[in-house]
Amino acid sequence: MVGRKMSDKNLEQRINIKFCVKIGRSASEMLALLTVAYDECTMKKSNVFEWHRRFKEGREDVLDNPRSGQAKTQRTDADVDRVRTLVCSDQRVGVRVIAEELNMNRETVRQIVKEDLGMRKISAKMVPRILTHDQKISRIPG
Repeated sequence: MVGRKMSDKNLEQRINIKFCVKIGRSASEMLALLTVAYDECTMKKSNVFEWHRRFKEGREDVLDNPRSGQAKTQRTDADVDRVRTLVCSDQRVGVRVIAEELNMNRETVRQIVKEDLGMRKISAKMVPRILTHDQKISRIPG
């Protein structure tokens, strides 16, 4: 699946739709059963009817077909390590420079710095997002 991650509930409902088609249930009956089972997490009515039609026409796969377009980037442990090494060697380096140097997407680098390394930019320097008490004290001009 390219692009987005399908929720477990969505996959589960598609499997149930496929089962109901195989035992001869109508799309309306199936929607009622899904609503009882999943309440507010039920797929949209149009999606239920669309998947019912697909399975009735002989489709076996419950996953989406691959889509064209730009693939979503994945943050790997190796990428996180590469960014960490570069930030540790020079805390004044910016996201754009890191992205260019490592040949990575800028948004991916920004997410790694923020979410994986827990850092943010302060006064042209990368620092941990949450400073310890001692770090805060050492930053106070005295």
